[in-house]
Amino acid sequence: QVQLVESGGGLVQAGDSLKLSCAFSGGTFNTYHMAWYRQAPGKGREFVASITRSGSTTYSSPSVEARFTISRENVKNTVPLQMNSLKPEDTAIYYCGAAVRPSHYAYWGKGTQVTVSS
Repeated sequence: QVQLVESGGGLVQAGDSLKLSCAFSGGTFNTYHMAWYRQAPGKGREFVASITRSGSTTYSSPSVEARFTISRENVKNTVPLQMNSLKPEDTAIYYCGAAVRPSHYAYWGKGTQVTVSS
């Protein structure tokens, strides 16, 4: 059973940086596409960034692509999300997802809270 555990969230000020991490277990990591999504209070879950199994291709939401970077460490089975120049509108619970088929994320972590104060 695939399990995902997010970490690294916290309270920061606008303009700060934060690095989230997703730890993967229970499967063969390099057979899964990975992604980060987020959910702000009162809103639906929103795509942030994704990375293919090999790590050769990444996708990002236009709202974060100049500021956030997704990567994967296939030796460590982790998916970091480097977030720079944080804005108050980035405040959300950030979730890690895993998919065998592209964009079909069947496994999710419990999330990590990111709060950006102005």
